[in-house]
Amino acid sequence: MSKLSQAWFHIQTTLFPFLETEVSPLTATEKRLVAALDLIELDRFIPMTWLTRGRPSKDRTALARAFVAKPIFHFATTRQLIEHLHSNSNLRRLCGWERPDQIPSEPTFSRAFSEFARSELPLKVHLAVIERYQSERLVGHLSRDATDIPAREEPALKPPAPAREKKKIGRPRKGEVRPPKEPTRVERQLGLSLDEMLNDLPRACNFGMKKKPSGAYHWIGYKLHLDWADGEIPISWVLTSASVHDSQVAIPLGTMSAQRVRSCYALMDSAYDSPAIWEHSRSLNVVPIIDYHHRRGEAPEMDPATKQRYGERTTAERGFSLLKEKFGGRDVWVKGYAKVLAHLGFCLLALTADRLLNLLL
Repeated sequence: MSKLSQAWFHIQTTLFPFLETEVSPLTATEKRLVAALDLIELDRFIPMTWLTRGRPSKDRTALARAFVAKPIFHFATTRQLIEHLHSNSNLRRLCGWERPDQIPSEPTFSRAFSEFARSELPLKVHLAVIERYQSERLVGHLSRDATDIPAREEPALKPPAPAREKKKIGRPRKGEVRPPKEPTRVERQLGLSLDEMLNDLPRACNFGMKKKPSGAYHWIGYKLHLDWADGEIPISWVLTSASVHDSQVAIPLGTMSAQRVRSCYALMDSAYDSPAIWEHSRSLNVVPIIDYHHRRGEAPEMDPATKQRYGERTTAERGFSLLKEKFGGRDVWVKGYAKVLAHLGFCLLALTADRLLNLLL
């Protein structure tokens, strides 16, 4: 029996029967929350220093559970979450508060969220969940894509571009030596470590644009880059400025995913059609299937088997749809890179637990 099956067996045979004797009958959404909290084992990641240092603080474990419950119950704001904690005794007790007067105030929720954001708690918990339940799995297809994350904050001012020497046009004269062309960010990444690649990516809120069949779509905020495994399971993700091109995050994402799971194919659209990305994917012993970009001329016809595999890339579209429509990915009310990353982290953590359990159901 796999670790995931063992966890579900424990939830069904032990946890649900016990809770039915302690609280009112659980709704379907409350059962999803119970299963998610048991699966991710959030309590193991709350530092004891948050509970003991200085002035006594509210229970950070209960607050962290509440932030996981927020996307599962699809509460758009923290205020809405607090209102339901006061009125729903089952939700309140599942998070860890027995009485309504024990629920912290909204500023306390805000301070706790800032602590979780600074410590990158959702990312650490998600990494542990993937290592525990997916590291032994052979993933057939990793679907790589990016989506817009509009933010309610002012865009950062674009720094002035450094002065460049005017490029000479035409063929060089006899004996003239021209400086070599500067490598692109994607090309530079081949010689960098994962941390260096991630630190080189812009993170400030700014303007983004995506081309769609209906025309260009513009937004202010960020862009979420994600590798999805079969079953809409998020394996690794990176949040960048909205202006960052999708291809600039392909190599860091591929490196992160290779450290977490074994996969056979990496599926990407034409935005990722770069020789450096093809080369890097093959170096990870992953077969890249990338749609050809029009700039490289007429695209060769995919053979039927490759074309069928490329069709599995709809996993990314379904995953982003679930994230935004059912797990709070659209409800970004916080400001600043760290807090936006934490908000999306809690949403993706809830989505990961839900999709893992869906594999068994």
